[in-house]
Amino acid sequence: MKNIFKSRFVPVVAAVAALTVSCSKLDPKLEAPNSIAPNTTSGAPTAPSIAAVYEQLNQLTGGQGNWFGLQEHSTDEIMGPTRGTDWDDFGTWRRLHLHTWGPDHNQINDTWNGLNGALFQTTLVAETATGLTKAEGQFLRAFFRLQVCDLYGQVQTRPASSPANAIPDVLTRSAAIDAIITELEAAVPSLPAYDRNNRGQATKEAAWALLAKAYLNKAVYKQDPASPAGPYTFAPADMNKVIEYCNLVAANVNLSLDPQYWDNFKWNNGTASSENIFVRKAGSDARAGNGANLVWQTCQSWHYNQRPSSWNGFVTLSQFYDSFEDVDVRKSTPLAGYTNLVGANAGFLVGQARGPVKASNPKEPGVIGDPIGDLYDRSGNPLIFTRTASIFFNGEASGIRVNKFPLDPATINDGAWGSQNEFPFLRFADVRLMKAEALLRGGTTGANGETPLTIVNSIRALRGATPATTVTLTSLLAERGRELYLEGHRRTDMIRFGRFNAPVEERPNASEAYKAVYPIPTTALASNPNLKQNVGY
Repeated sequence: MKNIFKSRFVPVVAAVAALTVSCSKLDPKLEAPNSIAPNTTSGAPTAPSIAAVYEQLNQLTGGQGNWFGLQEHSTDEIMGPTRGTDWDDFGTWRRLHLHTWGPDHNQINDTWNGLNGALFQTTLVAETATGLTKAEGQFLRAFFRLQVCDLYGQVQTRPASSPANAIPDVLTRSAAIDAIITELEAAVPSLPAYDRNNRGQATKEAAWALLAKAYLNKAVYKQDPASPAGPYTFAPADMNKVIEYCNLVAANVNLSLDPQYWDNFKWNNGTASSENIFVRKAGSDARAGNGANLVWQTCQSWHYNQRPSSWNGFVTLSQFYDSFEDVDVRKSTPLAGYTNLVGANAGFLVGQARGPVKASNPKEPGVIGDPIGDLYDRSGNPLIFTRTASIFFNGEASGIRVNKFPLDPATINDGAWGSQNEFPFLRFADVRLMKAEALLRGGTTGANGETPLTIVNSIRALRGATPATTVTLTSLLAERGRELYLEGHRRTDMIRFGRFNAPVEERPNASEAYKAVYPIPTTALASNPNLKQNVGY
């Protein structure tokens, strides 16, 4: 199937999908103004409801491209290989993997528009509401500002009282991270404590986790814009703040490392996970509204003849796959009540694919409830996923597939759109690894008897991995990849560790250092003269 960008995700897609076993490709164009607000009126806009503001999280979870594409396809975790004419899409996926994008790249433009639209909505609440609603607006504005700061290095800003056609000011990356930290710290006192049930809402623990992430990456954002790829200087005082905020999160008795890794991602992760701090909820919620469904996380990778019938697209790079030990449950694990019905493990899929087949003709794919057997491709050959794939030329079975968010088997025969998987933006294991990194980078207070090694091994023990004997920056980046893959962290991590521009599989040469920041879209530059194109573009 060719992946054509739709103009907008319309909720009726879910209803249509329920009539078929097949997934529909969901990659919405995140339509929003090129500036921070639409130029439709000269008066100050009216603030939306807080539920509508939470809906802006769909800018991140609404599909397999845009924010997710920029954060993952540019790294060593996944790529979008072309299969004949399938997934060519005018080179949009190739350019991300090869680091050959420019200011005209469609996903760079769409992500900018969507995130700036979210900033406009969150600003209206953060600056006009009171009490808890104001604090939530502040948290969400800081959250979206951090995304824009990280991706583009410049953040548009304008008071909520300004007329909608006023040209926004622009915060430099350095000024933006200072503003983000200040706003989060101001919001914390009015936010509730995390109690698991409010995981789709801003909480103190969510703010502390985001503050830890802001301080951990502060050296990157304070870097001279002329050399965004570093090297960076991590101040001990900043690392101490990371440790302080990680300790505050860890003090909440409702949070702990989950002994079952896949509880954090499968269809009932909303109730099963003891780690997910801040999520995009899948169902309706008084504050979170209707969350994005993660069917696309499976559909983007699986073959047409698997169930759910999928788009046969993205693959995991073999070098990343090989960074896992075979005993590591994060690599591949059969799930009770899932693998026996769907045929696939959680994690990565390589080798002979299995799934439901028709009892009357085992070479024909079946539905959930049919016996599990070996699957075949569309030409009748055994469907055997290979270890490697090309960025340019591939067959149906090329590449290792991924199953990070196992879908509810009870929903798959109806397209899986009813599966209730929630996407975790902030997770306790990430908090623990941030503390380990801060200690490794020179943090000196708040260790509480822990070392990077003891923290890393506390996680590895629960994942079935062999205990580490030492922890270095290189091994910690690898551990973050194994723990957090496809959760939207990899690009940010690789930049902080100085590895983003290094060669990877199917990109044999190092990319230019300036690619550590995406360009400002051409249309945005035309609409706001206060924006300046990033160095190198």
